[in-house]
Amino acid sequence: MNYLSLTLNPNSLMIQEKKQQRILSEQTLPFSAFDFPKTVEVLASQIKEQFPTAQGSIFNDIPMEFYTEHAQVSRLNASRENLIKHFSELIGFPILTSSELASSSDLVAAFEEKTAYLTWNLDYFGYTPGKEEYSVESLLTIGNGFMGLRGTIPEMTLSKDHYPATYIAGLYNEEKSEVAGQIVENEDFVNTPNNQFISIRVDGTEEWLTLETATLHLLHRNLDLKTGLFTAHMIIEDTQKHQLKITAYKVVNMAKKNNYSIKYSIEPLNFSKDITIKTTTDGSVYNFNVERYRNLTAKHFHITQLQAQENNAVIQVQTNHSKIDIQQTSYITGNFFEANTIKNSIGDEIIEQEVTFTAEQNKRYTFEKHVQVKASIAEENWHEHLLPATSFDAEFEESKQAWETLWNKSDIQITGDLMSQKLLRIHTYHLLVSASPFNNNDLDVSVTARGLHGEAYRGHIFWDEIFILPFYILHFPQTAKQLLMYRYNRLGKAKENAKESHYEGAMYPWQSGLDGSEDTQKLHLNPLNGEWGEDHSILQRHVSLAIAYNVWMYWNNSGDDTFIKEYGAEMLLEIANFWRSAATFDETTQRYYIDKVMGPDEFHEAYPDSHESGLKNNAYTNLMVVWLFEELENILSLLNTQEKAELFTKTGITQEILKQMNDIRKRLSIEVNDEGIIAQYEGYFDLKEIDWEQAKEKYGNIYRMDRILKAEGQSPDDYKVSKQADTLMLFYNLNKEKIDEILEELGYDLPEDYLEKNLLYYLNRTSHGSTLSRIVHAQLAEEVAFHDLSWKLYQEALYSDYQDIQGGTTAEGIHTGVMAATIYVTLTTYAGIDIKKKHLTIQPNLPKNWTDMTFNIDHKGIHYQLTVGKHSVQILASQDTMVIVKNQSHQLTAHKETTINY
Repeated sequence: MNYLSLTLNPNSLMIQEKKQQRILSEQTLPFSAFDFPKTVEVLASQIKEQFPTAQGSIFNDIPMEFYTEHAQVSRLNASRENLIKHFSELIGFPILTSSELASSSDLVAAFEEKTAYLTWNLDYFGYTPGKEEYSVESLLTIGNGFMGLRGTIPEMTLSKDHYPATYIAGLYNEEKSEVAGQIVENEDFVNTPNNQFISIRVDGTEEWLTLETATLHLLHRNLDLKTGLFTAHMIIEDTQKHQLKITAYKVVNMAKKNNYSIKYSIEPLNFSKDITIKTTTDGSVYNFNVERYRNLTAKHFHITQLQAQENNAVIQVQTNHSKIDIQQTSYITGNFFEANTIKNSIGDEIIEQEVTFTAEQNKRYTFEKHVQVKASIAEENWHEHLLPATSFDAEFEESKQAWETLWNKSDIQITGDLMSQKLLRIHTYHLLVSASPFNNNDLDVSVTARGLHGEAYRGHIFWDEIFILPFYILHFPQTAKQLLMYRYNRLGKAKENAKESHYEGAMYPWQSGLDGSEDTQKLHLNPLNGEWGEDHSILQRHVSLAIAYNVWMYWNNSGDDTFIKEYGAEMLLEIANFWRSAATFDETTQRYYIDKVMGPDEFHEAYPDSHESGLKNNAYTNLMVVWLFEELENILSLLNTQEKAELFTKTGITQEILKQMNDIRKRLSIEVNDEGIIAQYEGYFDLKEIDWEQAKEKYGNIYRMDRILKAEGQSPDDYKVSKQADTLMLFYNLNKEKIDEILEELGYDLPEDYLEKNLLYYLNRTSHGSTLSRIVHAQLAEEVAFHDLSWKLYQEALYSDYQDIQGGTTAEGIHTGVMAATIYVTLTTYAGIDIKKKHLTIQPNLPKNWTDMTFNIDHKGIHYQLTVGKHSVQILASQDTMVIVKNQSHQLTAHKETTINY
């Protein structure tokens, strides 16, 4: 194999290309001022271009002269380890240190071992307080579906610099705030008490060790994706020059929903003195994660109990209006103190527990804190007496085994692309943190748009479920069913919502939280001009179609007829009845129309110069309504006569209503121009065009073109500009063959290449203000054989949270929708599986730099293990079945691996 030797000098990077010990070529890449990370990006780009056959590299020690020459370069943030990380990820191959090379007898094996490490680990070196730190904390979050802890170290407290938080699934509270001179009510995802804080004070100093006052020499945080273990290594120095080496481990037990543990080791490096270690149970915390929400009411609970005795502490709080009780019980142990030596102090909102001991230089002292978190919304174990954790190692081992079970079902293994492999594992990990089969199947919750990682969108449940649910449908069907039950349990509220808006049936809210009420805020802050404006996103009624689609997807993939008969058919029928009541017959056109809605685009809320919000005949909405009416007929055929009669009695549906649905299905209106472009909504073609090049030149980042236009005193309603896929979203949900059938039934005749035309038309008018936009367009681009475009958009979606491409949104929580969608597109577009048909169908279409991919899925009650390559598919099925590969049928024998060549 060819590999590189990289030597960073004060003003150049020297590169030797080697094969074994033989030097093939040498080159020096010069630079002047070293600007980290920009200079690394430039150098990495040059290396990729000039050494395309290299498969790994050695990074030699950095001479002290480099940092002397570039005094602006922080040794904390631009350490050798961080430089190696950036070079490795930008070039896409493993990089060894000179010491790693010296300890290895087999270079190829060493590179393979490093590659495996890189694809299973998330490493951050250094510390940049503020929004960048907030983003790191989101990506380092640990959790188990019931709770999530942001990836802070124990010494961090709530501030603009860093933000520790403990979130519990389904925990909401509503508060009033004054905004723009009026009182508004918002339901928020609650940040609960912080039990993670630990700090140190050395004898002879008055200060507790904090990042704000101390000197940080080293900070390395690691998240092991395979095991869910968070590790932080730190070397820190107080103002009296006392240096300490601190190692902190955190784990949220995946096997036990209520437990998390911290293992904290301290080692004095240059002194022997008394040390006091303090840990707190902090009930003074409040919501602070999202900057634009900080002027709103932020304290969502009050304390009902604080008590401490020896090594035990208890805090119980209750949310102010939702009246949910939360209890945290903690136990501390250590190898340098007894329980009766702990000094406990109880204040109004905080419990402080202190231990003082005599520490010897270079000796390690280990402290453990075990916390049990309970919430009254998780009724099953609220009153249950839980046994305390015995040790950190026992908790970690138990959790590690649970994680292994999850990875065995959900991991996607890719050969030939280090970073795509790493990012897909990051995305899978965060979905399992957000909802897990170990801890969610007895909870009445769904997956929030930002997981258990942050407070953006107030932790609400959106239509993002249409992107999220397929991950669980494919890998953990029981969890998918539980997530759908969250919606079924709020069907009554959806019917109330419809009635209040003068519709029939069930109209699910755009933003849902605790009880299924409409929780969309009425005002929205534009950060570009600091002004609050009306928010009309409540009109995105298509959220009900997303719920219907997920019900159908779950049933179609699982074959769970019992779910349909007991819950699913009722949901579909009530949602369909809502859309029937929303449709109006136009005598002039002899077609039905649906108005007063918004599509997925979100930039368009009304017609130009209109005083009323809402649009007419949104194509995505209307065609999905037709799809729903068609599928409802198939679903109802599963029910026998008595079951149908009971369902119709319960819902009030009559044969006349079903007949009207059937009529709407054949005569619902959309607008299509002569070239076969399907109008996003009626009247869209009359809007003005935007000069995109001028906008990019003026603003650079034009993702949120709506905010730019509003800040200039204009309106996106006047322009052909979209935030994300709208009309094109149809082709993400449904096979093109299905859409062709729908269009034909409606009487619309479009040219054969209408998909390509629509893709290019809307792609040229989309700003990608949502990270979801790229992945939807990536799938469509691949479908019409725009391979390079597909790969570009797919990579942007994969990196979107990891690189925080929207400039700070990751700080407010990861994007569960795009993370799930990248996994779905990897399986359905590139591996080519289709789960919408009776038999598993596979049309492999691997990217050119992938050799093969291995994964597991569940389909129709059968578990499949698959390896998809360039010219063959290997399949192992749990039952005798048939699959279709490259349009050819193949019989499979249970538990016998079959290789199908093509």
